[in-house]
Amino acid sequence: MLHPFATMVETTEHKRKQLIFRSWHRGTREMDMIMGRFADQFVPEFSDNGLEIYEDLLQVPDPDIYDWICGRADVPANYDNNIVKKLIEHKTHVR
Repeated sequence: MLHPFATMVETTEHKRKQLIFRSWHRGTREMDMIMGRFADQFVPEFSDNGLEIYEDLLQVPDPDIYDWICGRADVPANYDNNIVKKLIEHKTHVR
């Protein structure tokens, strides 16, 4: 029988893999690249709370996130968090 902690770690790792996969399969090629590269680099470091925040972010349509990244629209208050800030900062360094 597995230790409960081992199951929790396994579940967290599965969630990380799912989020990375979803990041690379957004629907638009440019956002696939932006979100996929970001996820590859940062999702492995996210805490459980960070994973939940990122999972919520993946629900946002590509055009909205792209506008935030490009500075064409302000990030709504409910998405103004460290992960979105890190995504925007990451994109400006990737160019």
